[in-house]
Amino acid sequence: MRLRIRILDKYIFSEVFQTFIFGICAFSAVFIGSGTLFRIAQYITDYGASLSAVTKIFIFSLPGVVIWTFPMSMLLASLLTFGRLSGTSEITAMKSCGISFYRIATPAVVLGFFVSIFAMAFNEYAVPWANEAYNNVLYYEIQGNTTPQSQEHIIIKEIDQGQIQRLVYARRYDSETNTMQGVTMQSFDKGKVSHVENAEYAEWMNNEWTMHQGIIYDVSDGETEHTMHFNTQVLPINQSPQQIVREQKKPEEMTIKDLKAQIEVMRSQYVNTKKLETELHQRFTIPLASLIFTLVGVPLGLQPNRNSSSAGFALSLIIIFVYYSLMTMAGAIAQSGAMEPAYAVWIPNLVGMAAGAWLMYRASR
Repeated sequence: MRLRIRILDKYIFSEVFQTFIFGICAFSAVFIGSGTLFRIAQYITDYGASLSAVTKIFIFSLPGVVIWTFPMSMLLASLLTFGRLSGTSEITAMKSCGISFYRIATPAVVLGFFVSIFAMAFNEYAVPWANEAYNNVLYYEIQGNTTPQSQEHIIIKEIDQGQIQRLVYARRYDSETNTMQGVTMQSFDKGKVSHVENAEYAEWMNNEWTMHQGIIYDVSDGETEHTMHFNTQVLPINQSPQQIVREQKKPEEMTIKDLKAQIEVMRSQYVNTKKLETELHQRFTIPLASLIFTLVGVPLGLQPNRNSSSAGFALSLIIIFVYYSLMTMAGAIAQSGAMEPAYAVWIPNLVGMAAGAWLMYRASR
């Protein structure tokens, strides 16, 4: 009996996995055809992008596309596989041998779990790196920008032997005046803040940054010992405006560790971090959707007249539309501050998990 169940597990796992790979290819082709290729055509038309740059753009865009297809593909694979098994009465035969529905569904759920874990790692390492490479190719090779653009929330770190030595934060870099506004510099000693300098702005001139109209605080054990005002003071960083702006990352280019560090710095300056917090939580919710969609897809695949692949595909699209509509609304609510991102961003997954649990229970009866 155990041998037969193992063979059955391999059979179901293989069927779901093959359809999952097909789903990735199908959905990726749709996204690439409707989005990526259109943007590439624009780059060629507007900027005369070279073949080399266009090839890089295409390759670096793939991880960001593929990560969105994992949940969709698991849903499609679950619906089509179990719809076919139900339509050919294989599920009925398995149940007649005393195998429970939960046991039959186990291979698909296990695959959904491992896909979620893989998607989380992929979203942490491959996607941010690819997004950064994509933007660098677009900005420097295709658009040919040589002057830095104005940018919000500048963060510069100096780290020596794994210890942070200096942290500089500026609310904004203005490319027209070559200044950083709202500048704060923190110096560290053995991981603790020992020295703080605040300035209204810092100006790039004579190949160095000069702070204007500021205050110096000496800090000991978290308390300010004494302060001193200054009119001008050299900001001890070596990066030029071009280097500083180039080193700044967009949220989609950051790892989870980068996002947490950025949020911590911005909170210390009393800056709104809702957008970054939303991005941080979505790094978990989007990969976990693969498991949730499996829990939803397996029982729905057993419904009457679900052996048609076109019906399964249509149902997949409806569920995907509902989920991503909820995700978009939840993200907007989180970024607006109407609800904490830690709660709002998880709403679609909680709804999906509840629906999946109810459908699984109903299918097992």
